[in-house]
Amino acid sequence: MSENVKEQKYNNSDRAGVLVEALPYIQQFRGKTVVVKYGGNAMINDSLKAAVIQDIILMTCVGIRTVLVHGGGPEIETMLKKTGKESRFIDGLRYTDDETMEVVQMVLCGKVNKDICSLVQRAGGRAMGLCGIDGGLLQARRLKSAGEDLGLVGEIETVDARLLNSVLDSGVIPVVSSVAYGIGEDEGLSLNVNADTAAAKIAAALGAEKLMLMTDVQGILRDVQDPNSLIREVRRTDLESLKKDGIVSKGMIPKTDCCILALEGGVRKAYIIDGRMPHAILIELFTDEGIGTLIF
Repeated sequence: MSENVKEQKYNNSDRAGVLVEALPYIQQFRGKTVVVKYGGNAMINDSLKAAVIQDIILMTCVGIRTVLVHGGGPEIETMLKKTGKESRFIDGLRYTDDETMEVVQMVLCGKVNKDICSLVQRAGGRAMGLCGIDGGLLQARRLKSAGEDLGLVGEIETVDARLLNSVLDSGVIPVVSSVAYGIGEDEGLSLNVNADTAAAKIAAALGAEKLMLMTDVQGILRDVQDPNSLIREVRRTDLESLKKDGIVSKGMIPKTDCCILALEGGVRKAYIIDGRMPHAILIELFTDEGIGTLIF
């Protein structure tokens, strides 16, 4: 047998092994719901974009009910700069006045949302772009902050799971942007909501099996300077002590808070995964080793 034939035989065996390893996970998650928060570098790098879309379509093809929730901070920032508008952040949230809200709605509900849907369609999938205003999918009131006016920043109160389930039942991937419909005193206003929080609330409303937050870090690191110090699993009850020890800090705090929000709402497991790695979603879902940090 020639070396080329041997090499091809081994490569084919490796490929078969990957599929065999994935089989029990495909069986386990078929018919279940997984909510993916799509953001960070995976939204601006073309090859990573393609990998995420392929992952989402493959999940749908094997029967996993997949919801993609996206942000768009860099795109919003670019458009604000073009209009000469300066950004201001309060406790990590973008101060949103009327002009900023117009840009947020235009960018998230328009360009970013439809670009993602187009990528899904081009890759052979079917996607429906939604924002929280559509059908009252996400209903919110203005978020109150101690002593600070956040403007048109919202806190989600209700999620219309029926609307999402009707889309999922038709075999279509809902692609949701994080703009909500104002209720109560804010009736009819468009409100800017945090995309991680929106994903957590949606996952809870759907009784999702998993919430997956894509970030630009590996997950929770015991030492941020040491990439080998990844904490692979952590109980939600242990997160408070990790905060006190400074292991969970800065931008990781709101990520873990969203995971807790989802878990307390009935989601079985939440993950913080590295969106800089191609096919991170599939690696987490369908391999024994997984990727990132599991919070349960």
